[in-house]
Amino acid sequence: MGKHLVGNHIRKLRFDHNEMTQQQLADKAGVTRQTIVALEKGNYSPSLELAFRIAHAFNLPLEKVFFYGDDAKE
Repeated sequence: MGKHLVGNHIRKLRFDHNEMTQQQLADKAGVTRQTIVALEKGNYSPSLELAFRIAHAFNLPLEKVFFYGDDAKE
């Protein structure tokens, strides 16, 4: 197994959503910009609650934002 078991498409999704900034996403999800930076770099796995808040910010189901293991398909 790889180093990071939970991955995400946050960076791509921000750009797909009118180039949303990290701060705008952080505000919508109720976290700091630094949390978004850590998530995008793969240095942090979110709580289930935060994962749902981020997915909700994009108006997408959880599995369209986050993936587990090597399941990195779009």
